[in-house]
Amino acid sequence: MSKLWQARFFTTVNQLRDLPDTTAPEIAFAGRSNAGKSTAINILCNQKGLAFASKTPGRTQHINYFSIGGAHVAQHRKDETIVEEIECMMVDLPGYGYAEVSGSAKLHWQRLLGDYVQRREQLAGLVLIMDSRRPFTDLDIQMLEWFAPTGKPIHCILTKADKLNRNDSTNALRQARAKLASYVDEDGIGFPFTVQLFSALKRIGIDEANDKIMELAGITEDGPSAPAELIAMQDSDEPDAAPVTAPDTAPE
Repeated sequence: MSKLWQARFFTTVNQLRDLPDTTAPEIAFAGRSNAGKSTAINILCNQKGLAFASKTPGRTQHINYFSIGGAHVAQHRKDETIVEEIECMMVDLPGYGYAEVSGSAKLHWQRLLGDYVQRREQLAGLVLIMDSRRPFTDLDIQMLEWFAPTGKPIHCILTKADKLNRNDSTNALRQARAKLASYVDEDGIGFPFTVQLFSALKRIGIDEANDKIMELAGITEDGPSAPAELIAMQDSDEPDAAPVTAPDTAPE
């Protein structure tokens, strides 16, 4: 089975000063609210309730950490996580894009997201979740441009591919590749950006996404992946992940 199935909740933070003092590589997940980020994380980790959806879209301001390694599989186990044995951190960043939230909340998110993706040394790569029907919104592009100068890789996951026919899927992937190829450094060299189609409902792209995340984190599987039974989940238009340990709270 995939090592991502070992994911368990580690901590949640709302300020950069509270980020965990760990050295394990971090793979961050970012995307617009309703892009299916929570669903993607849950199905990749084979845990239905790992990343929760906020009842009020756009409300969550927290960064949620999930550890890979250092403990038994599944977050319901009560054994203590051995921090020194953690191989990787999956980092669920706040969803963005809702107009209903206050200006102060938006400013907080911008600072939190921008500072994290630009300055966090442990961050090894970014997984950018986008709805395959509406990719590369202004905020998605802002995230790309925040992160690109770091020179670290971005893997784009185009969710809800089951809602596209074959021609539309092919076109969406081709256009996404062309968009990513347009980003080059001052020497004209392209950034390490990749993209794939994904659907939790039709089980499209799960193995590809798993392998890419493992590659970005620099860890290997204990053995070959087994086609074990996955969770039956809908790739629905859900709001993005809320803190795992506490109910959602209003923006400051």
